[in-house]
Amino acid sequence: MIPDISECITLAKVELQAARQQIAAEISGYPTPISGCDAQFNHLLAQRQKVSAALQALESEPHIPTSREP
Repeated sequence: MIPDISECITLAKVELQAARQQIAAEISGYPTPISGCDAQFNHLLAQRQKVSAALQALESEPHIPTSREP
């Protein structure tokens, strides 16, 4: 059986929230001091941004332009 699109979106949100929590745990547990050129830490920050952007995209209402002409 093919799942409904809303079920897929809900599942995607759940997975992204879990990923966000995992990334947050890795960032908070990262050993200090952290240098500005730490590639692994910067990668975690980039991943956090991507996950947040994906969640925001799934939760926002899309703008669908419509023609004003009859």
